[in-house]
Amino acid sequence: MGTLPIEINATAPKKRKSKPKSVLTDKGVKNAKPQDKPYKLTDGNGLHLLISPSGAKLWRYRYTYAGKEKLMSLGAYPVVSLSDARQAHLEARKQLSTVDPMELRKTEKKAKLLDAENSFKSAALLWWNNWKNTRSSQHALQVKARFEQNIFPYIGARPVAQIESPELVTMLKSIEARGVSDVAKRALQTSGQVFRYAIAHGLAKRNPAADIKPSDILKPVAKRNLARIDGKDLPELLRKIEAYQGTPITRLAMKLMALTFVRTSELIGARWAEFDLEAGRWEIPKERMKMKTPHIVPLAAQTVNLLKTLQLVTGHTDLLFYGERDHNKPMSNNTILQALKRMGYAGLMTGHGFRGVASTLLHEQGFDHAHIELQLAHMERNQVSAAYNHATYLPQRFTMMQAWADYLDACMTGKVIKVDFRKSA
Repeated sequence: MGTLPIEINATAPKKRKSKPKSVLTDKGVKNAKPQDKPYKLTDGNGLHLLISPSGAKLWRYRYTYAGKEKLMSLGAYPVVSLSDARQAHLEARKQLSTVDPMELRKTEKKAKLLDAENSFKSAALLWWNNWKNTRSSQHALQVKARFEQNIFPYIGARPVAQIESPELVTMLKSIEARGVSDVAKRALQTSGQVFRYAIAHGLAKRNPAADIKPSDILKPVAKRNLARIDGKDLPELLRKIEAYQGTPITRLAMKLMALTFVRTSELIGARWAEFDLEAGRWEIPKERMKMKTPHIVPLAAQTVNLLKTLQLVTGHTDLLFYGERDHNKPMSNNTILQALKRMGYAGLMTGHGFRGVASTLLHEQGFDHAHIELQLAHMERNQVSAAYNHATYLPQRFTMMQAWADYLDACMTGKVIKVDFRKSA
């Protein structure tokens, strides 16, 4: 009996497909230890991790371009992870088909540096450093703050030559959304000045701000003037100031504001060294003026008497109106406003309002427009005189300021008569 043949399955066992060996892993990269000499962990296609004896782990890409072997840095682990390094490696390999990735990187870096040098922010600061020389330090700082708070966050880093009008519109609408349309308008105006400066200095070719009309993109806002009373209400205000129960310094500050109608900042920053009571002159230096032009305030006899009274209180200090807590600092900008509120003039009158009241009444009584505007330090000097100096029309302004003080005295009596200033002008 023969043996039966045994059926044997001749199918060979299947070989498992071997995964392409790559192979770096996150764990392997993390756990790689330094050795006495630098060594590499490769990931394929020229990508490798160089581990130095110090423990530094550096990504490198070795490639050949135009027959030359090159080594490109891709960053350091762990700031650049394995996946980050692979992505950078992939992008470099794609670039390699047309350009040298290292040369492209150098070109892009130079372009970024050039853009930074010619950014809107750099142009704006160049403009500001030049412009501020003709402005008061306070005004200059306000404009710089406008840049930092409202303009630089939007377009500061952008190359000044590449900014287009839609970018400015986006900026303005964002500012408007905060409820400050007036700030948006000033931001546009200031940006336009920077663009004009950039054009003049070869940093840009056009001014995108010139294409924008605020009324076309910003919602209309009812015009608001700084609060001030009507001229007919001036006598009552003066009597309330005279009866004011707050500090004597604040009361005298309001009276001096009414007599001189200077800006609040000019008043609270006044120093005794600026006054010549014998000559009846107050000379405000250019550093404290908005337009950085010296300004003379003629002092009426009543004003001189008020200042002599004030001297008894603050004459031992540098400042006429010092702060309550620190006598070396001026009183707060808000002091006069708060005093007016206490007297019932909240929303009806401000320190600045004295200027408007004086201007209105002086014009109504016939004083020359140029004299009034000069005394307010409003007018562009070339509109008044081709050879302007701070003493322009000074005799006429002395006459005007004395007539104004006499008018305020008449208001205080309660028997206000219409004074014809033209007779004395």
